[in-house]
Amino acid sequence: MTAKAEAIAHGAATIVNAIALGKGAAFGVDLWTKAEVTLTDEPHVIKGEITSDPVESTVLIEKAVFRVLKHFNVDNRFGARVKTWSNLPVARGLKSSSAAANAVALATVAALGKSLDDLAVVNLGVDAAFDAKVTVTGAFDDACASYFGGAVITDNLNRKLLKRVMLPEDLTVLFHVPFSKAYTADSNVNRLQTVKPLVKIAFKEAQKGNFWAALTLNGLIYSSALGYSASVALDALAAGALAAGLCGKGPAVTAVVAADKVDSVREALQHYEGEVLHVRLNHEKARVL
Repeated sequence: MTAKAEAIAHGAATIVNAIALGKGAAFGVDLWTKAEVTLTDEPHVIKGEITSDPVESTVLIEKAVFRVLKHFNVDNRFGARVKTWSNLPVARGLKSSSAAANAVALATVAALGKSLDDLAVVNLGVDAAFDAKVTVTGAFDDACASYFGGAVITDNLNRKLLKRVMLPEDLTVLFHVPFSKAYTADSNVNRLQTVKPLVKIAFKEAQKGNFWAALTLNGLIYSSALGYSASVALDALAAGALAAGLCGKGPAVTAVVAADKVDSVREALQHYEGEVLHVRLNHEKARVL
C-alpha cells in the first residue's frame, strides 16, 4: 500500500482566546503548514517527521493520522508515514498545532481516497489535539480560522462555528515573535478563570463585529493574567495599528495594520528582541494539493 496525499492549512491569529470562557474568535493569516501522508501496510505504526522544526514532538501529527484511520475503521489495516513542513513558528501562539492537525487530517482522508465534510475534518484534528495534550479547550476557534480562513466566532465547548466573516483584504498583519516558546498545555487555567468576566466583554465586542477592539482588549487581559508586558502591543497601537494584542497564550503579539501605517508599526515592533513577520490575511480554505 503506497497511497499518498498532500494537503495545506493556514495559520491564524487570536481575536478572543477561548481558554477562560470556552468561546473564542480568531482569523486566518497566510502562513501555512503542508502535510504529506503515505499509507503503509504496518497497522498501528505511524511515524511522524516535522521537517521544519525537527526537535518538536511529532505526537500531534501521529495522533491526527490515527484519528482519521480510526474514523474509517481502517486502523487495523494501515499504518502511515507523515511529514510536515511549515513557515509557522512553533509554540508562539500562531496556531501551528491547529494548522498541522488540519493539514494532516485532510491529507490522511485524501490518501485513503475518502471524503469528509469540512467540520468533520476539523473535529478529527481537534480530537487529535486533545489526544496529544497540546490544547486546553480543543482550540476549535483556532482550528476553524486555520481551516476556513476569514474571521470566525466559535463555541469551543460545544464545537459550534457560530459565525464566519470575510475581512477587508487591504489589511496587513505584523507579528512580533520572541525567540522563546510557550506551550498551551503549560498554561495555568485556574489563574485564567479569574479574568473570565473581562474576556466576556471582549467576546461580546467580537460578536458585534468589533473584531479589532476585541483583539486589543483580549490581548491586554491575557497579557496581564499570563504575566506578559503589554508594552509591545501598546507601542504598536501608538504607532498607528488598528489593533494589537497577545496572540493565543503568547508570547507572539499580533498587530493589525492599514497599509499606510505598516512602516511605523514595524519600526515600533523592531525595538523589541525577536523577529517581525509581515503577512496577509487568509480567506482560503485548507485543501488537498
